[in-house]
Amino acid sequence: MEMKTKSREIRLVKDLKDILFDKDWAKSAKDFKVYQVSRGMKYRKDGLRYDQTVIFPKLLGKEYPKTKGHEHPKEYVELIEVLQGQAIFLLQNDQGNKVKDAYFIRAKKGQAIISPRGYSHTTINTSGKILKIGTWIEDVSESDYHNIKRLKGFCYYCTLSGWKKNKNYKRVPKLKEKKPLKSFPKNLDFLNC
Repeated sequence: MEMKTKSREIRLVKDLKDILFDKDWAKSAKDFKVYQVSRGMKYRKDGLRYDQTVIFPKLLGKEYPKTKGHEHPKEYVELIEVLQGQAIFLLQNDQGNKVKDAYFIRAKKGQAIISPRGYSHTTINTSGKILKIGTWIEDVSESDYHNIKRLKGFCYYCTLSGWKKNKNYKRVPKLKEKKPLKSFPKNLDFLNC
């Protein structure tokens, strides 16, 4: 394993205004820290990078706190583990403004999910407590926010009154629920392209 310098990014309300469900709230909301990402935590191993994200429990108007969400180049897979709290992961396979598949996974401390090739994902904190996740991904993979920003969020918003469709998408499939992984993978080779 090779030791690397880490970097930290903080996301404030102003960084998420374009992708929030509650546009009226966003117009006059005071700025606060929604989440922070520490990239290159601990060690890097076999071309993989380990990151940690902390999502704070303060609501975004009528919407639960979330990450901005991103997609990776189509060849990358990401392994995500809940380290503290409870999460909902929303994943979608989209092509432009049409979504072919969308599902969510509820996971608690110690559980993990895989964001498969070709999927965008966001992490949502509905617990009312701090949520901390750890991720393994290829070190050369970069996050792409273009389509998420252009379409003002994912195809669904997770609100206090349930899931709401994002009307900026031309086609949104019925949202399905899937289960987290039964156990954390012992070998991370499947993450390498």
